[in-house]
Amino acid sequence: MIVVFLLCVIAGMPAAGQILDVCTTCHVNATCDHKSDGSGKVCNCKYGFVGNGRTFCIDKDECQIGATKICGQHTTCHNTYGSYYCTCRSGYSPSNNMPIFIPNDGTHCQDIDECRITGLCGEGGQCRNLEGSFECSCQLGYQVHNGVEPFNPHRDKASCKVVDCGQPVSVEDAVLLSVTGTTYGSIATYACDEGFIWARGENASVCGANGQWRGPTMVCEEVDCGTPPALPHSHMLWNKSSRIGTVVVYQCNSGYRNVGKGNVSICTAAGNWEEPPVFCQAKCGPVPFLANSEVVWHNRSVVVHRCVDRYHSWRGSNVSVCGISGLWQKATLRCIEIKPPINHLYVLNEKCLHWKAEKYEEDTEVYKVTYIGSRDYQRSFHDKRKRSLSSKADQLELCLNLLPVTNYSISITAVSARFTATITTNTSLPVPPAPVVYYREFETPVPTLRLRRSANTLDPISSYQVFVLLVEEIMVFDCSCPGHPDPSSKSKSSSQYITAQILVRHIGTEMNFTVGDGLYYGGFYNAPLKNGRNYYIIVRVVSQWKTDLKSSCVLWARIRGTSYVLKVSLLSSAASVGLLALVLLSGYSFIRFFKKT
Repeated sequence: MIVVFLLCVIAGMPAAGQILDVCTTCHVNATCDHKSDGSGKVCNCKYGFVGNGRTFCIDKDECQIGATKICGQHTTCHNTYGSYYCTCRSGYSPSNNMPIFIPNDGTHCQDIDECRITGLCGEGGQCRNLEGSFECSCQLGYQVHNGVEPFNPHRDKASCKVVDCGQPVSVEDAVLLSVTGTTYGSIATYACDEGFIWARGENASVCGANGQWRGPTMVCEEVDCGTPPALPHSHMLWNKSSRIGTVVVYQCNSGYRNVGKGNVSICTAAGNWEEPPVFCQAKCGPVPFLANSEVVWHNRSVVVHRCVDRYHSWRGSNVSVCGISGLWQKATLRCIEIKPPINHLYVLNEKCLHWKAEKYEEDTEVYKVTYIGSRDYQRSFHDKRKRSLSSKADQLELCLNLLPVTNYSISITAVSARFTATITTNTSLPVPPAPVVYYREFETPVPTLRLRRSANTLDPISSYQVFVLLVEEIMVFDCSCPGHPDPSSKSKSSSQYITAQILVRHIGTEMNFTVGDGLYYGGFYNAPLKNGRNYYIIVRVVSQWKTDLKSSCVLWARIRGTSYVLKVSLLSSAASVGLLALVLLSGYSFIRFFKKT
């Protein structure tokens, strides 16, 4: 028997005993890939193709699932051999600004704002952007032409045309005064015709958005001025008409004259009579006279007066007016002699200020007084005080307690009159106060004088002088005597002499002075006292200002044989002395002090 083996060879399959290379069998649009389970290789169609990978791989149409799903919103999908691409529909643009795209990079289509294009809707049009498109409408003052709103100028024939109202309307009894145009918003202004007056309503007409004139509402009525005004002391010449242009003539009545600038009134277009400057005045005669005054200005009806020199006006009117009765209404001006509110100012007895008050009414006046004092010999001295006084009196006195030997400047002000007067005065030099002496007895070889003076003392003492008097029975001592004519001489032939002069500024609070110490004091020699002789020691207080000199004296001590001495303290005092007599009871001598007049 013969056995025949039929071997069926399937195309593409290797014969028995052969090793198949799968990759060589892959389609040209396929790739050879390892199987996921590692059992070998397999042919797969490339991206964009579909098939078995070996015998066929055909193009895949990605767009068949829809443009929205594969490309996104507002797109168009375009298939290509083995791939595809996307584009944006009209009214949209790709976000990457490329004409075509594949949305695997996030590119999408976004709306285009067509309204950014100037003039897209034409003159008078206004654009409104839509999603993927736009539409137009007309602005205020424009109307749509060949269509309706809204419209698209790319597909429609419609456009915007300006509103035109045409010529303004006419108004009864009025004329067109002005017009700014015939398009929307134009204004036409009217005025009433001649002989008519604007009674009420608006006189303007406006072109509206609907193409119609709106207004005016004015009403013009015929002018009627009514009855002319009547003026005092006059009559009218008039034809009884009150229409525009009518003239009225005024004439003054008998006994009066027109002092105005005209006598005619006309009915005006405003519907009223012009005001006539007509003034009928009676004749008053000569200008009135006022005492101590003169006429500054006058006409037939008014006179202005003023006071002459050295007189001033005191209340009252300074105008005289010619009244309608023909009599002058005389001015009430009073012209009184000009006098200062404060005069006859003087100082009495160096203490009290006197003056005369010139007032025109019995009113209370307030006076303020300021006085300032200074001294030539005492630069640090300064006396400034103030006083005030209220009084209705004409004669006034105010005592100021002025200090002696002082130059004063005194100012007094009348407050309501706003007037100030000033006077200067110098107070005189008084007799200086005698010092107060306290005695106590004790033995000492030389007599010592202790001077004490307060720093705040205001008395004008210039110096202290110490006199030495030789006791010779009954003696008379003149307190105003000048002493020895030659104080520098050591020879003392006189029975009395000045042994020392001490200036006040050298004393300070306290000073001790010893009689007979042989030294010079103020240019005077303090000669030693002689043994066995009896002396009186006198202290003289001197006040001197310029050429004026006043003095007072006090007995300080009696020296017996220079062995027993009285020691005393000398204090300054505010008391002044005139004639002073002292008797020493312990001796036989008698001393009399007196002041020369």
